Amino acid sequence: MRRGLEKWVVGRTVLAARVIDPRAVRRHADGVRDLELSLRGARVGAAVRRGKFLWLPLRLADEATDAASDVALMAHLGMSGQLLVEEVSAPLEKHARVVLDLSSEDGLPGQLRFVDQRLFGGLWLSSLVPTPDGGPGGLGASGAAMPQDALHVARDVLDPFVTGTSLRSTWRGRRMAVKAALLDQSLLSGIGNIYADEALWRAQLHYLTPAGELAVGRVDELLQHLRDVMTDALAQGGTSFDSLYVNVNGASGYFDRSLNAYGREGEPCARCTERGMPGRIVREKWGGRSSYRCSWCQRSRLLAR
Repeated sequence: MRRGLEKWVVGRTVLAARVIDPRAVRRHADGVRDLELSLRGARVGAAVRRGKFLWLPLRLADEATDAASDVALMAHLGMSGQLLVEEVSAPLEKHARVVLDLSSEDGLPGQLRFVDQRLFGGLWLSSLVPTPDGGPGGLGASGAAMPQDALHVARDVLDPFVTGTSLRSTWRGRRMAVKAALLDQSLLSGIGNIYADEALWRAQLHYLTPAGELAVGRVDELLQHLRDVMTDALAQGGTSFDSLYVNVNGASGYFDRSLNAYGREGEPCARCTERGMPGRIVREKWGGRSSYRCSWCQRSRLLAR
């Protein structure tokens, strides 16, 4: 979705903003009218992501032309949020909550629509502040700034500032399971349940292995697998188990066809099959969710280290 916004929205001006459902902008403290007026005439400078937060740094209409952007339009998709780039003439989606009219560009659709069936997501404005470590705010950022409301989110797994050494330092001394560490967005952001299981399968790590006991070489290896999984998934548009999970053009992702662990309970492990081993994918309840692993090549927390 970030890549789609970068291609279709960055560099364009918001001609008008219309909030259809105030619940979608409830995080904007100054209310619906303020958001609509603030966005009118704003120019989109970039499309940035850190973990599950998206933001568009804005040059507001009343700012000097050479002023640095100090505010961003934040987006969190919750469980069902979509940001769709549409033609102005296209019928409005049933669950459209906010509509932004964009400046005309050759061949580019004229509206950005926030659609959210379940209303756990939202849009709001947040002040940009310096990043705590002096690095870029997130993927797609050119400067060391990020929204105030995203400061609690750790650097993303695809962020080059994240290294095996820095990750091991973050995890050192922690008894928490490695999967719990991967899902904790205050330690490392961007990894969800599906991709954690896939990366741990590739690394042949049991999900209950204590994160703090992994050697730096093992953390390096796991980080590379995490990045490979995310890169492969992005190339295929993500994993769309639900019709709500689409990109800005409404297209679903197809990475679910490449999954080796998640959702494959009872199936032979692809790696074990190649090696002539008896491993099968098992599904286990953990932390209120399902975890998938191979019964053979991920069988022991001790051997996995």
